[in-house]
Amino acid sequence: MVEQYVLDLRETDEGQVAVVGGKGAHLGGLSRIDGIRVPAGFCVTTDAFRKVMADAPALDGQLEQLSRVAPDDRDALGTLSAEIRRTIEGTILPDDLVAAITRALAGLGEDSAYAVRSSATAEDLPTASFAGQQDTYLNVVGRTAILQHISRCWASLFTERAVTYRRRSGIDDRTVHMAVVVQQMVVPDASGILFTADPVTGNRKVATVDAGFGLGEALVSGLVNPDVFKVRDGEVVARAIAAKQRAVRAVATGGTQDVAIDPRQQEQPALTDTQVVRLVELGRRIEAHFGRPQDIEWCLADDEFQIVQSRPITTLFPVPESDDQDHHVYVSVGHQQMMTDAMKPLGLSMWQLTAMVPMPEAGGRLFVDVTRRLASPASRAALLDLMGRGDPLVRDALETVLDRDDFVPTASDATPGGPPARSASVPVEADPAIVPELIERSRASVAALQRDVAAKSGPALFDFLLDAFEEHKRILGDPLNFQAIMAGMDATWWLNDHLQEWLGEKNAADTLTLSAPGNITSEMGLELLDVADAIRPHPEVVAFLEGVEDEAFLDELPKLAGGAEARDAIETYLGRYGMRCVAEIDITRPRWSERPTTLVPVILDNIRTFEPGAAQRRFEEGRHKALEKEQDVLARLRALPDGEAKADDTKRMIDQVRAFIGYREYPKYGIVSRYFVYKQALLKEAERLVQDRVLAEKEDIFYLTFQELRDTVRTNQVDEQLVQRRRDAFRSYESLTPPRVLTSDGEALSGAYRRDDVPDGALIGLPVSAGTVEGRARVILDMTQADLEAGDILVTTYTDPSWSPLFVAAAGLVTEVGGLMTHGAVIAREYGLPAVVGVERATRLISDGQRIRVHGTDGYIEILS
Repeated sequence: MVEQYVLDLRETDEGQVAVVGGKGAHLGGLSRIDGIRVPAGFCVTTDAFRKVMADAPALDGQLEQLSRVAPDDRDALGTLSAEIRRTIEGTILPDDLVAAITRALAGLGEDSAYAVRSSATAEDLPTASFAGQQDTYLNVVGRTAILQHISRCWASLFTERAVTYRRRSGIDDRTVHMAVVVQQMVVPDASGILFTADPVTGNRKVATVDAGFGLGEALVSGLVNPDVFKVRDGEVVARAIAAKQRAVRAVATGGTQDVAIDPRQQEQPALTDTQVVRLVELGRRIEAHFGRPQDIEWCLADDEFQIVQSRPITTLFPVPESDDQDHHVYVSVGHQQMMTDAMKPLGLSMWQLTAMVPMPEAGGRLFVDVTRRLASPASRAALLDLMGRGDPLVRDALETVLDRDDFVPTASDATPGGPPARSASVPVEADPAIVPELIERSRASVAALQRDVAAKSGPALFDFLLDAFEEHKRILGDPLNFQAIMAGMDATWWLNDHLQEWLGEKNAADTLTLSAPGNITSEMGLELLDVADAIRPHPEVVAFLEGVEDEAFLDELPKLAGGAEARDAIETYLGRYGMRCVAEIDITRPRWSERPTTLVPVILDNIRTFEPGAAQRRFEEGRHKALEKEQDVLARLRALPDGEAKADDTKRMIDQVRAFIGYREYPKYGIVSRYFVYKQALLKEAERLVQDRVLAEKEDIFYLTFQELRDTVRTNQVDEQLVQRRRDAFRSYESLTPPRVLTSDGEALSGAYRRDDVPDGALIGLPVSAGTVEGRARVILDMTQADLEAGDILVTTYTDPSWSPLFVAAAGLVTEVGGLMTHGAVIAREYGLPAVVGVERATRLISDGQRIRVHGTDGYIEILS
């Protein structure tokens, strides 16, 4: 193949990223859009970069060294990346490359001024923009200076920040190459950035224009604050004109300088409204061409806009697809399920197939469309009430949308709505006997599933599973199941509302539900204490577990003194709970049975922290506290006017909450039990596909939907490029934070706590488990890295049931996600841990090791040191 060292920009397009890099490819694409002006120029291709790299043999060893450096070793990264840059800048350019660049310059005007700009092959991509990671040089004059700056652009591929960014994006340094864009310099009157979607709210209907005088470097470097315009439907709807005291201007001899703006001009807008609207129209054309919102750099010279760069806005949360143009309001499923991580395609499609309502997907997360329920005044009230009790931030976000009169038009109350609003009277009592009946039904159904699926394979397996999904939904939709769940929740709400009204007691149900019987998730945490009791007397086993890394460690245990007992204890535990794991609603996540080393750090912490018999003692202590609280509350109620009636109603509700609140956790246990059976069956099919060389590895099935996997099994063929695209997309979704509420316009709403009754500087959240505790914050993002000591307060993003074993060692709980009836809140109350959930950015605002005070009754956290 003949190497091409230089290509005119007009010869390039988006399909040539490997040749001209992301920036060059985008600029080539831009130059093809009708009405879009791009400064003339050329690309020094990646062929030239590879040629220069090959002429510097020392680079091979340096890159090999760099690949072995840990991502968090900043000193080593800085030293090695500096060495690589010096090597590249010191390499002499080959004569044929110099000649090709010289010819390109002659065609444009060798004496003109140019912008010399890096264009890496991992840049301006749909999943990672790499904005600002490589260098750009403005107003470069003369062939010698241009050649020198081309070398500097190549070297900037290995700045410390660029190397670190690639590591975070999962991109190998050795797979990235650098092209360089050389363009005629535009000397603008004004310049800036256009976002075709609002970069703060995500609203796709609102464009934002930042503008300043002179070159855009003044804005990028923070030298001045820009004018900011917001445009919707062809009209400027908001503007903020800054006092622009400085500007960056081109110097005739080359380079740029910072100059003062005439005081009379400083507060003049850099653009007129007419120009702003015209610019946004150009931006919409560019957005349509590339198929997604864009971050566009522009210049204005002689009242003509020129576009000097366009890249995708990679921080926007995607919008669920819809088959109409109507407004839609979506609520995050992950915030209700206490799992806001991105899910792989198989996990998404399995949850959709087994869910009780349609759940559109976006950004690797699932949502529920609540538009129809919001449109009807009757169902709206019920929905807001339910959401507000579970997570006030969701309610606030929904009310923010409703405040915009035109977004959710009011419909007739005949519109289907969902459950009616709750009554203030005593909830209808349910028969506690339905709880063991429901549990037995669930167990029998899982047992039948395990028995029947064993004989299924190939296409017949998928037909069987589709029927199994219907049985799955039938169990979840059983009216008795809903009655049992709501009985506990209604009683909790009734107790909290009425005991606060009658006695001034905040969240009294928190204490009244301590050690409630039959809670499968709290039992899971306590039973791991029993596992620790079985292992503690055997020091050889403890020492062995401290060094465990191999998932087959259970097979090695019987070789040690006491090892057989230890293995039996762990395997018994896995027999009951091995289907669980962090983020368990995603079927693709490794279960404890598949990765038992996950539990080892928690078992070792329990051995160190607790005395034998701790599980039973803790349960009895909680039960005793709940009984004392009950007696205290009833005695105080009887002293009130009409006290006997109040006490009688309260006693019935206490009995109801203790009979039913534990069952709140069982349906999830049943779901996850069935999911593990589904997963094991599908992985057997994956093994066959690997043996038949259809798939490279079993885990490839995780990047296919259920239907796609079914087709793959039927045809023995798979679209390998689809699997790779899904891997890349999943990686990009992992870095996104899902909003609690999302609109079809793309606006992401997180809600707000509208409170003024907390100390200055306190972090506000939702109180879900009463009490106040002070201790060391342990910020833990990965359960396998947990290292809790007695008195520590667990701070994390979310806690689904798999985190419950950590709760037994914690003194308090703070999470970013959660509600009154989500799993973490229920278990915190069971264990008597003061807890505040829904604390926005808690894991970033609280540092690991800081001393904090958690106010679980009033819903805020104080940072003490």
